[in-house]
Amino acid sequence: MELKLNNEGGSPKSHLSHPSAHLRRYPVVLSIAGSDSSGGAGIQADLKTFSALGVYGATAITAITAQNTVGVNSQLAISPEMVYNQIVAVVEDIAPSAIKIGMLANKEVATIVADALSRYNIPTILDPVMVSSSGHRLLSLDAQEVVKERLLPLSTLVTPNIPEMETLTAMSLTTAEEKLSAAQYLLSLGAQAVLLKGGHEEGDTKCDTLYRLDGSNITQLHLSTPTVATKNIHGTGCTLSSAIAAFMARGLALREAVQEAKNYITEAILSGADIAIGNGFGPVNHLFNPLPMQVYEER
Repeated sequence: MELKLNNEGGSPKSHLSHPSAHLRRYPVVLSIAGSDSSGGAGIQADLKTFSALGVYGATAITAITAQNTVGVNSQLAISPEMVYNQIVAVVEDIAPSAIKIGMLANKEVATIVADALSRYNIPTILDPVMVSSSGHRLLSLDAQEVVKERLLPLSTLVTPNIPEMETLTAMSLTTAEEKLSAAQYLLSLGAQAVLLKGGHEEGDTKCDTLYRLDGSNITQLHLSTPTVATKNIHGTGCTLSSAIAAFMARGLALREAVQEAKNYITEAILSGADIAIGNGFGPVNHLFNPLPMQVYEER
């Protein structure tokens, strides 16, 4: 496939150099993800999350899905050229402070996203979306290798759930030691940190664990919350990763951004737990307590 990419020739502009640098600005997050027609996950959930947390959201759409709360009926990947051009158009003009990556659909899209992001140095949260809540595959098998080989080394944080972690590492995750080994493997591939989400585990509590390298050691931060009895969990992974990116764009360090995002998604689930949207897995309540848009003076 020959791609005609909007590169304008020459070296890429630094995302820190901007003609309007003297103006008051919003923190900006770019979401690179698929569109969810039901509004609960994907690009739609990302934009709701950014708005709820007081940051400006921009998008590069990788795929269109026809889905609802019951399941995904069909999906259509956007051309790699268009995905690349969306990313460059946003980064070169709007200068995002953080990037979130979600659904990538296929190998070609995953590769072109890696090509685009390798031109810049922007904190990136990678949510390795592979299968929908209803069980529909959203990432081709050959694209998984691109995620591991090209995108993990570009990631500030990768946020797999238990099934995604098992797929990426080909390891069983039934004990704390196995989870640590799996995290160590992803860190060895270049990711700066791993947030293993525990939403698929049974029990009265759900525990997410943040693994980070500290010299030759791996530190662990356990974030536990009571299990909420609800079917409204559609888009929780998208929302959490977007919230982390939003809090980083607001100036928080990674550890604090993860903690605040965990608090946000927990409250969003609780606030939407008894709301009826559709006949299947409903969405969380993204806008339960929206923050005002943050504005800052750029130096």
